[in-house]
Amino acid sequence: MATFSIEGQHQLKGSIQPQGAKNEALQILCAVLLTAEEITINNIPDIVDVNKLIDLLRNLGVKVNKISKGSYTFKADDVNLKYLESEAFKEDGKGLRGSIMIVGPLLARFGKGYIPKPGGDKIGRRRLDTHFEGFINLGADFRYNKEDHFYGVEAKKLKGTYMLLDEASVTGTANIVMAAVLAEGRTTIYNAACEPYLQQLCKMLNRMGAKISGVGSNMLIIDGVDELGGTEHRMLPDMIEIGSWIGLAAMTKSELTIKNVSWNDLGQIPNVFRKLGITVEQQGDNIHIPAHTDGYEIQSFIDGSILTISDAPWPGFTPDLLSIVLVVATQARGSVLIHQKMFESRLFFVDKLIDMGAKIILCDPHRATVIGHDFKSSLKATTMTSPDIRAGVSLLIAALSAKGTSTIHNIEQIDRGYENIDERLRAIGAKITRLPSN
Repeated sequence: MATFSIEGQHQLKGSIQPQGAKNEALQILCAVLLTAEEITINNIPDIVDVNKLIDLLRNLGVKVNKISKGSYTFKADDVNLKYLESEAFKEDGKGLRGSIMIVGPLLARFGKGYIPKPGGDKIGRRRLDTHFEGFINLGADFRYNKEDHFYGVEAKKLKGTYMLLDEASVTGTANIVMAAVLAEGRTTIYNAACEPYLQQLCKMLNRMGAKISGVGSNMLIIDGVDELGGTEHRMLPDMIEIGSWIGLAAMTKSELTIKNVSWNDLGQIPNVFRKLGITVEQQGDNIHIPAHTDGYEIQSFIDGSILTISDAPWPGFTPDLLSIVLVVATQARGSVLIHQKMFESRLFFVDKLIDMGAKIILCDPHRATVIGHDFKSSLKATTMTSPDIRAGVSLLIAALSAKGTSTIHNIEQIDRGYENIDERLRAIGAKITRLPSN
């Protein structure tokens, strides 16, 4: 396990450019399997999870060519379907949550798709029912080997249908959309996810020749086509990273500019941080955070009751930023209730913040009340282990604001979602050192 050593309480200054969006990349990269023609993708983040998926595509026989930093071409004109039944695939596929989204494209184009139970963050139950129920609705046969934890779907020809999803799953919607674009007839998906990254996928597929309408709404209508062609696509900036840098600026009382944020795709994110008392200024397509030398004060609801921040499907607030919001609240004036509805284990990192001196009451697996210090009492440095991507970055932000030198182990979790994070933070004044694995 590699480690970060972080010396806290240094003000940062300057600008930082967000990486390409991780969650978009995992969808878009899987979509290259839908055509034999070349696809060019730009602004791909250089992070562990994305690189694992690119390697998986290579192993499937996709021709991958790196043009420049963040830009690649992909050509899936000679896909090796035998790899799907190999022991190597079972090992490669289970190490990455995003691998589930190769199933829809493979099923649509080749009539079969397999996947081992995928990995990813240990943040609670993350069921796959929505994906496979969608494939079954399109006419696929489903099988599951309990001994190997191996899923499979097969169909001679998918047929369009109406379906009401049991949850607005982003990856589930993406997978079903990618299967439906080559199905026979019309598919209507109601209660579809409508996140900007899902919109990006639909726009890319339409450029490839798909016929998808309702993009940006929770009802997608897809008229199947016989084949898709090549295209060029550019990833949006990562909204989770943007939110992380807003929180970092506030906690370290730093003046920061976050550049090229695609403001119109940020949804509730700026408003939620404003409710915590943080000044979020729009400057063109940049975000400017002034130094909060006098701290920041949490708003109350109109009736005076305690502010509650909870996650919800888009255009609600993304669950991936609740960990950041919780950490930021530890130094605010006032109190807030954080309600994590989606994942029952995502708040379990708060014991580490309590060890640092934060005032947090973990009400149950889904709710935590934070009583802010108003910077009258600093968090104290400690030794921690990163449990998942978002909690890991939250702990890193806490360490950068804390008094003393903190240690964070298992930073491979952070590397899964954040590109060269230590180098980029050092460039704006952070005192952070990466220590090699023992």
